[in-house]
Amino acid sequence: MKYGESTFDILYLLFAIVSGIVILRRARNKTEKWMGLAALILGCGDAFHLVPRVLNYFSEADFTAALGIGKLVTSVTMTVFYVLLYYVWLGYYRERENRGVKACILSMTMARIVLCLFPQNGWLENSSDMTWGIIRNVPFVILGAAVCWLYWKNRGKDRTFRFVWLYILLSFLFYIPVAVAAGIVPMLGMLMLPKTICYVLLICAFLKATARKK
Repeated sequence: MKYGESTFDILYLLFAIVSGIVILRRARNKTEKWMGLAALILGCGDAFHLVPRVLNYFSEADFTAALGIGKLVTSVTMTVFYVLLYYVWLGYYRERENRGVKACILSMTMARIVLCLFPQNGWLENSSDMTWGIIRNVPFVILGAAVCWLYWKNRGKDRTFRFVWLYILLSFLFYIPVAVAAGIVPMLGMLMLPKTICYVLLICAFLKATARKK
C-alpha cells in the first residue's frame, strides 16, 4: 500500500505543479493566470502534507509535527484555491461581481483561516480531534458550496467547465468524512484518493481552457 499511495502522491504533486507552470506560461489574460496560480498553489500546498507523509512510510524519523504543520499549510492553501476558483469563474464567464456573493466568499475564507490558526487544532501533535475538525471545516464547506453553486449555475454555457461544479461537489463529499472522522476510522483516509482525482480533473479543465487554438 505504501508504494502505491506514495507513487500516486508524487505523480499528483508533479502533475499539479508542472501544470500550474505550463498554464501560467500559456496565460493570455488575468483569468488564465488565476487558473495557473490555482493549480500551482494547490500542488505546492499539498506538498507540505504529502511529502512528509511519503517520507514517513520509508523512514523511522518522527514526522508527527511535520505532518501536522503540513495539514495546516494545506488547509490554508486549499482555502485560497477556492477563492481563486471564484475569480476564475468571474473572468471566464465575464460575470459581474455580486457584493453579497463576494462578502460570503471572503468572510468564509477569513473565518476558515482564523479557525485553522487556533492552538486547539493541535497541529504540532498532528491531532485528529473531531470537534475542531468540524469547527474549522464549517466555513470551508460553506465556501465550497458557494463556489460549486456558481459553476453549477453556468454549467450549460461552456463545454470545458461544464463539470467543474461536479468535481467540486465530489471533492467535498470525499473530503468531509476524512476531515471529521479519519482519526477514529483510519480507513476513511482512502477517500483522499478519489478527492485528489477530482482536483486532477479540475486542473485538466484549466489545461484545456488555456490550450492555444491552431
